[in-house]
Amino acid sequence: MLPRSYSCGLDAAIDVIGGRWKALILWALHDGPVRTGELRRKVSGISEKMLIQVLREMEADELVHREVFHEVPPRVEYSLTKQGVRLNEALGPLGDWGEENMEGIARRRGREPAPRH
Repeated sequence: MLPRSYSCGLDAAIDVIGGRWKALILWALHDGPVRTGELRRKVSGISEKMLIQVLREMEADELVHREVFHEVPPRVEYSLTKQGVRLNEALGPLGDWGEENMEGIARRRGREPAPRH
């Protein structure tokens, strides 16, 4: 069976960032390289196994760069590629919309809104 074609650019973009974690990981990397443990702390609720799986997918999609430092103990850092930076910038307005509407969305869905920073 042939892979399906995308109907528009939004279809392709959603395919790349689909799922619960990818946009949150993109946002967590926006300030620069982050080690795996720190990234897991920044993305609340993700398991280590899921984090590694999603990072591999994002690396395959050329959104994230993985750099291994051959030290003792070994160190691994993740950073955004140019494509990842551009996608993160595109997600900015979506995040702004979410911030503006978070309380109402949380109320309608029976959830607590995140504390404001």
